[in-house]
Amino acid sequence: MLEHVDPFIGTAGTDLPAPTGLAATWWWPKPQVGNTHPGAAYPFGMVSACAYSGGYPTGYGPYELGTEGLPVPFLDAHVASGFTHFQQSGTGAIRKYYNYLRVTPMLQRLDDLGETWEILEEEASPGYYRALLSSGITAEITVGPKSAVHRYTFPRHHDARVVVDLSHGGIEVPYGATVPLRASLQSHGRGVASGEVVVEGAPLAVHFEVDAPGMRQLLWYDRRLMPGGSRLDFHDIRPTTLRTFGLMWSGPTAAGQVVELRMGFSLRGTDQARANLAADCSPSGTVAGPAFDSRRAATRAAWAQHVDAIRVDTPSTERRTVFATALYHSLLKPSFAPEESPFWPASGPFVFDISTMWDMYRTQFPLMTLLRPERSVELANALLRICEEEGNFPIGYRMARGADRFSRQASALAHTLLADLCALGLSGVDWDWALVHMTADLRRTYGEEYLLAGMTQPVTHVLDLAFGYWCTAQIAEHVGDRALHAEMARFAGGWTRAFDRATGLLRDSTFYEGTTWNYSFRLLHDMATRIAGVGGDEPFVALLDTFFGYGADPVTQPGLRPGRAELAAGYALGRFEGLNNEPDMDAPWAYLYAGRPDRTAEVVHGVVHQMFGPGRGGLPGNDDSGGLSSWYVWAALGLFPVAGQNLVLLHPPSFAEAEVDVPGGLLALRTRGFREPEPGGPVQYVESVTLDGEPLEVACLTGTRLHAGGELVVSLGDRPTAWGTTTRPPSTPLTGPAPDSWPPL
Repeated sequence: MLEHVDPFIGTAGTDLPAPTGLAATWWWPKPQVGNTHPGAAYPFGMVSACAYSGGYPTGYGPYELGTEGLPVPFLDAHVASGFTHFQQSGTGAIRKYYNYLRVTPMLQRLDDLGETWEILEEEASPGYYRALLSSGITAEITVGPKSAVHRYTFPRHHDARVVVDLSHGGIEVPYGATVPLRASLQSHGRGVASGEVVVEGAPLAVHFEVDAPGMRQLLWYDRRLMPGGSRLDFHDIRPTTLRTFGLMWSGPTAAGQVVELRMGFSLRGTDQARANLAADCSPSGTVAGPAFDSRRAATRAAWAQHVDAIRVDTPSTERRTVFATALYHSLLKPSFAPEESPFWPASGPFVFDISTMWDMYRTQFPLMTLLRPERSVELANALLRICEEEGNFPIGYRMARGADRFSRQASALAHTLLADLCALGLSGVDWDWALVHMTADLRRTYGEEYLLAGMTQPVTHVLDLAFGYWCTAQIAEHVGDRALHAEMARFAGGWTRAFDRATGLLRDSTFYEGTTWNYSFRLLHDMATRIAGVGGDEPFVALLDTFFGYGADPVTQPGLRPGRAELAAGYALGRFEGLNNEPDMDAPWAYLYAGRPDRTAEVVHGVVHQMFGPGRGGLPGNDDSGGLSSWYVWAALGLFPVAGQNLVLLHPPSFAEAEVDVPGGLLALRTRGFREPEPGGPVQYVESVTLDGEPLEVACLTGTRLHAGGELVVSLGDRPTAWGTTTRPPSTPLTGPAPDSWPPL
């Protein structure tokens, strides 16, 4: 599958065929662009590197800041002013931007640093990026877990140079620049240097080794060279006092001459940065000469282990590319940096770029747990350490110190990951330690209002917190703490208070990037009670049909710089967002709990085959650190995880066959009667399912059973059947008297 990955998918504005049928009724509130980048990256690695234009939000591409409608270009050409490190992947307006340590190969004077050159040719594959600049210089970059290796091929020139700007960071939007608080830079002799910049509160250290025959190594400050200088130190830098500074290599080049720059990174000082570079590129610990090809090969091998863990069978090269790339995007984040926490001295896991956890926790975390369970355990322990050191579980955590909490989006997200790991029986987590922080975290911020009144605003937090209590109760039961289980049970049923029985929807509230409709069909732990509260299957299905646009007219999507009236009219539709955004990403499977697997099949078919495609414009919205791409991977396989419940729901797969390497061995997904799907084409429905030869009458199986592997065979037909209509996925309420302090609503 690796050879089918196209890292350029999602880097440009959405460019998909006009949707038809049901998909034409879905409305897109978010930017119509994937916001991905094609740079070199390592699976779940600390480092990425890509061409830098200053575009929003990754630093790559032509777009200015945008939060809805079509992306707006601020550049007329595809250009780069250099190559930066530490990019986000598919995020939106998260207010923290990286792109540190810009490296610029150039033929001009240092005064021209910051000028852009057109990118004439571009190539990318997992772990590798290449660009031919209009200056005639070819740039190639590969990365390791904690390192980057640049290789520049120069034309003949009397004074070529490679310039590293340590003062640079952020993106070219208003107030998007990163200003280092303090910095140091030291030259250790020919070909070796090191430095540290404190950026957004994080001390980012770098160790340089370079092969630059015939070039001088120089420090520079305020675009002026410092011949003979060996050290620079800066303190208390403010935006008004910042002057650019860095390191460069300069000298004549012959045609085709190559300069290789190796950079090791650490958040714990330059000595560790040097050790990290040695571990990634030169185990001997010395300047070992060119390492680009060996590092690229090792990174490609690592990607092969990850991406080739799933194989799909299709005659369509385009569909194979879309799937392989979605899997690749799903494995970029979070960034794992073991032994690198700059904020506390303890050893152990450290993880950052959990940038959109409110999206990742539903799809990306379960996929990581299926394919790389050891990574999920490492993530869980990192989250527990963050909670212990900083006082809260984050719902967004980046390299920056004091990272934004984005509290409006969600609460108690770490609880879902922990509950799944516990239910799966994965080792490596101290569940007594976990319970200490899970219970304490539920009482903070929105949790205090929920404890006292059984209600908080935004009302979506009521659902989050109630489920957090349910997840915590499961782990309390696992460790045998009956008293804690009973206490958690009292609060796990409070989700019912969030719904208005008159409408069957959530109560009026403010909603983040959506309406009451978008948040009302979450897959709760007690869907049977949820459906009964509406009046039963028929009225619940009627609500879902309205939400998904059955019988509705096609909509017009927001255009360039949409106005308030245009957006308000779209939100007023209360319509499914078609995976342009993710708050309702699990809603298609709500039909299963009401005995309508046919409806799930129709909606998922519309999304999988009309909302994703090949090419730079192949994503319907922000990839959100792989949350969107992970949805596609699951849905295309005919599976969908219910995060925190150790449950996987079933629907018609979009491939005739697929194989997944799972912890228990091999999961073989087979079909009978399969017809290769087409965008807007007819839907297939499940007629029967067998698991290792035994009939499966319910549209789900446990995560434990999925992780064990086996052969799942789905028989398909052209009309809805009775399969999955009688026995429903499980509802698991907790019983216990609600707190007396909760007033009636």
